[in-house]
Amino acid sequence: MPIARLPDLADPALAPRLVIKVGSALLVGPQGVRRAWLTQLVAEIAEARARGQDVIVVSSGAIALGAATLGLEKGGRGSLADAQAAAAVGQIALSGLWAELLAGHGLTAAQMLLTLEDLEDRRRYLNVTATLTRLLDAGAVPVINENDSVATQEIRFGDNDRLAARVAQAAQASAVVLLSDIDGLYDRHPRLPDARMIPVVQGVTAQIHAMASTESNSGLGSGGMVSKLQAAEIAELAGIGLVIGNGQHERPLARIFGEGIGTLFVPRARSGGRRAGARKAWLGGRLRLKGGLVVDAGAAAALARGSSLLAKGVTAVEGVFSRGDPVAILDPEGRVLAHGLSEYGATECAAIVGLHSSEQEAVLGYAPRSAVVHRDQLVLKS
Repeated sequence: MPIARLPDLADPALAPRLVIKVGSALLVGPQGVRRAWLTQLVAEIAEARARGQDVIVVSSGAIALGAATLGLEKGGRGSLADAQAAAAVGQIALSGLWAELLAGHGLTAAQMLLTLEDLEDRRRYLNVTATLTRLLDAGAVPVINENDSVATQEIRFGDNDRLAARVAQAAQASAVVLLSDIDGLYDRHPRLPDARMIPVVQGVTAQIHAMASTESNSGLGSGGMVSKLQAAEIAELAGIGLVIGNGQHERPLARIFGEGIGTLFVPRARSGGRRAGARKAWLGGRLRLKGGLVVDAGAAAALARGSSLLAKGVTAVEGVFSRGDPVAILDPEGRVLAHGLSEYGATECAAIVGLHSSEQEAVLGYAPRSAVVHRDQLVLKS
């Protein structure tokens, strides 16, 4: 039975494995670490474990902690070098804090620092899955953060909302709980007097995206509502529920689960009524693609029916990529329809744009493959 309401997340039968993301502003205040608040949250994590639920923590805060220690301006985000240095110092304090507080409940913390490439590369992604599975089987609580000391602007998540969703995919979690500085998703900017919080969202649509704000109320975090909706989309591909809830209160999980205050994103049924397979969920959740294939309206309609992408329907090729690289498939207006693994490099794709299969051998010099992107290597984005 799928998760349908917030109290379901406290039921180990419906939600046996949770990923809980904690934002920077919740962990670090003007006076430093909010230890009393974190102690309450760790007690709630221990209660979830006692109920029989696995818990994975995705914890921000390393840059903020390190910046305070080093005396860096702008919370350590004034430059990439500042952020990397702050993370290197702050991560020690952050992991030590989690280990200490979890140990107070007889729980073992396990630190994992991940980069974007750890979850974008298929082999490394499977290694992450294996490590998380073994840690959970051994009774540990994985505490995960982006490895900001080596991440660059070009190759990084940039926010832990999407990292949490990708970790949930890798760990085959039941749900992601994003603890933030807001109660949930509002139908307009929450500062407006007639703003209304939406308790349940059935899939992330264009209408839902229109409600998002890029602002983060605290100024400490790197994400906003946009990144949270992107995280919900990533989770949805794997059939994973996602919750946005306010972490500023004492015992925030009790407020979200017990009182039902927050927004629950329930994945929509996909083609055939089933969630995407593990490989397709990984592919659809990728944040970095090597290029793009623009298709005509006929090909877009065929993709929606479950067909492969043929060269005949491709109108343009973008970027530089090789065979097997991930690419975006875009409609004539530039909207992303799907992610897929290309059967050809960019140069070959450009050479056979718009050609029927019977015409391609003369151009390529060899018998063409059955598709530019086969349906087994393709996942629709909506």
